[in-house]
Amino acid sequence: MRKLTLAVLITCAAILFAQEIRPIDPDWTVPEKAAHRQNPLRDKPQLAAGGRKIFERNCVQCHGDQTHERKNNAPDLASPAVQQDSDGDLFWRISSGNARKGMPSFSSLPEAQRWQLVLYIRSLPKP
Repeated sequence: MRKLTLAVLITCAAILFAQEIRPIDPDWTVPEKAAHRQNPLRDKPQLAAGGRKIFERNCVQCHGDQTHERKNNAPDLASPAVQQDSDGDLFWRISSGNARKGMPSFSSLPEAQRWQLVLYIRSLPKP
């Protein structure tokens, strides 16, 4: 009985771990040129505070706050699956959106604000 319980616990843990490292949407491919873009604000981490304000206005309703509570299966932005993306990946995803998954495009935000969002995402505490 103990071996069965242990096997069930290990299986459940593996499933939960796999959910956090899987790609967000394997069909939502970032163009190579976009993936290599560097955040022009990367040397100004203090600007992440502005990114937080933008996040609270536009993103928190789906992605949740720092408690990692999310709606509509939106990814946890502090998860390894998101954090492994380059800054260019994140910027492109924020700018382009993903209609299939319900992620709107935020290309209407000024470019500097989208880069601030990237800074904020990088500052999130890990789950």
